[in-house]
Amino acid sequence: MSGRATPFASLDRRTFLKAGGALVVGFSLGVAPKPGRAQAAARGATAGPPDPERIDTWLAIHADNTATLYIGYVELGQGTTTALPQIAAEELDLALAQITTAQHDTNVTPNQGGTYSSASIARGGPQVRRAAAEARQALLVLASERLGAPVERLRVENGVVTAADGGGKVTYGELVGDELFEVPFTGSAPVKSPADYKLVGARPARKDLPAKVAGTYTYIQQLRLPGMLHGRVVRPRGQRAYGAGARVVAVDEASIAGIAGARVLRRGDFLGVVAQNEWDAVRAARELDVTWDDTPSLPAFENLHQTMRADETDDTVVLERGAAGDAFDAAAHQVSFATRCPYQAHATFAPNCALADVTSDSALVICSSQDAYGARRTLAPLLGLPEDEIRVQYCESSGTYGHSCYDDVAQAAAILSQLAGAPVRVQFMRADEHGWDPYGPAHVGEVRAAADETGRIVAYEYHGWHHNWSLIEPSQQLATGSDPEPWAFLVSQQVSPQNCGAMYTIDNLRLVNHRLTTAKYLRAGWLRSPLDLSLSFTSEQAIDDLAYRLGADPYEFRKQNIADERWLGVLDAAAAAAGWTPRAARGAQNRGTVVSGRGIGLGTHLASWGGAVAEIDVNTETGQVVIGHLYGAIDAGLVVNPAIVEAQITGQLVQTASRMLFEEVTFDENGVTSLDWNSYRVIRFEECPDVTPVVVQRLDQPYSGAGEEVMAAAAAAIANAFFDATGVRMREYPFTADRVLAALGAA
Repeated sequence: MSGRATPFASLDRRTFLKAGGALVVGFSLGVAPKPGRAQAAARGATAGPPDPERIDTWLAIHADNTATLYIGYVELGQGTTTALPQIAAEELDLALAQITTAQHDTNVTPNQGGTYSSASIARGGPQVRRAAAEARQALLVLASERLGAPVERLRVENGVVTAADGGGKVTYGELVGDELFEVPFTGSAPVKSPADYKLVGARPARKDLPAKVAGTYTYIQQLRLPGMLHGRVVRPRGQRAYGAGARVVAVDEASIAGIAGARVLRRGDFLGVVAQNEWDAVRAARELDVTWDDTPSLPAFENLHQTMRADETDDTVVLERGAAGDAFDAAAHQVSFATRCPYQAHATFAPNCALADVTSDSALVICSSQDAYGARRTLAPLLGLPEDEIRVQYCESSGTYGHSCYDDVAQAAAILSQLAGAPVRVQFMRADEHGWDPYGPAHVGEVRAAADETGRIVAYEYHGWHHNWSLIEPSQQLATGSDPEPWAFLVSQQVSPQNCGAMYTIDNLRLVNHRLTTAKYLRAGWLRSPLDLSLSFTSEQAIDDLAYRLGADPYEFRKQNIADERWLGVLDAAAAAAGWTPRAARGAQNRGTVVSGRGIGLGTHLASWGGAVAEIDVNTETGQVVIGHLYGAIDAGLVVNPAIVEAQITGQLVQTASRMLFEEVTFDENGVTSLDWNSYRVIRFEECPDVTPVVVQRLDQPYSGAGEEVMAAAAAAIANAFFDATGVRMREYPFTADRVLAALGAA
């Protein structure tokens, strides 16, 4: 990517900051309002969030008969800037090409919460639908007055309102064009029936892809501010335990005296360098002589899971029904299974980046935070500024699903700008990104399940050990000496019924969450489908093992024990796509140097339904596992754009293959050691499986999310396919060659 210099170098810093900086960094934050309207011109001039109870917060109609949609969810590569306009265009009777979205900005766009948990369409869609319907209703009232025809005799196509029987026509742009609606958002306007949809449910191409394919799309790494410095953070190579932080013992600033203009900036244990030239900042960060407190703070890598299993916990019974203990005692078939699951990194292809311009009384921060309002909230005390004097603007970086280092780098840029007294751009180095990521947490799972002689599952119990996500970013922790804090408890941080037995009809079920309470582990955060892969990897192998002991086909066994039509729907869809033919798992009967297997699994994240089938090969001499084909089915209710969701399924299945076969954060007692693409291995292009995505469309159901909902099922299917190929259960992932050979040897 080439840098894009701005043509506004003559602007002084104060004028730039008060203007917001939106027009000088290479991306538009909306269509300019018509001059002369003070209220319209004020959009972006004051701190948000704008009033969500006003239609003007959500939509603007322009004189050229186009519209701007203001949304609080951001584009991560998941298609939000196409699907949400589809919803709005549907309700407004506009063509999709007539609607654009404004870049997310705390002075411009509404606060709809963070872009995570598959929320963009599931939670954002209904708001956009109601706002667009209310806007259309207001426009039709205006058109009725203009054309002298009752509303019920008006028809709209592509924003052109026509009165029946040749009564004339008028465009939305002529009715409102760059003026405010000045009407409240009551949510009372009728919305269209799915039976009348023309755009929702269709497959228009993504709006953001042409520029990305052509190489003209602006990513945050390409942005520049007038008069800015380049910055880098200086930290140990690889984080210590979350509770330990990283303590500076000594800094020799003379060690970079030979790099002209490079400066060392420090606040507490937060250390950084700035320079006019980016390469000088890189060199200074590498060459600065820093002595860190290297007191060991982490458990030994090889003892991680046994340390977790024995540690202090806060225990919660997540779900209990019936009497599992008694049912186990009476069951004809019983299995138990224990697993060890790794820390895994977000590992964004481009390291995170942010730009900041902080003065004594205000700040502009441009970053890739998936929660701009949340980022502003944490920046305020860090900078000692009122929240409404901080403006946060979003610009897309490389794809990251989950909480990677985007908030950390935003804080780092803001701190360095405040210390330097100038705008600063900070980009993390690869070791910063890999070594200081808030990883998806490690997990210890123990499950037992039982069935009667007819194949009915009669008892199920799951215990899971893991720790909470980390609330405080390293920049804040190092700069202020903040104590490590966990995130407020969320349902994503515990043993999940949706992945632990609840998809089956089981009268006696008990789920227990064991939350580790100490801060002696690595930083953690939500990774795409957090904990779900680990839970389904554990749980669905136990279900599969019951089928094997009964001599039953794994697919038929699951069908026998499911009453919910939506779980049955994705199970059937995945099996049909794979051409599944019933047979019992072959297990140890499969012989040869390269053995093949197939597996099936169920799972999700929080709200939707996922099913998957995997076909794999295992080389019993080298330990290499090759995933040949993955089939994934999602039921997410009414899917706005099936093509986008199919792409989401494809990405999920490839990422699951990578996480099951290769990805694992490694560390020793002094810190993380997987700091690059060799030590943190991800799947290569030539290793990617063939993928078949299936959308189970349900027009009569609300949309429930499809950004991560088939990964758990795919992880289970891969594990079960390994057993079908080898007769051996893998109790730990990723399936490295050493682990595979050890498992085969032990069997």
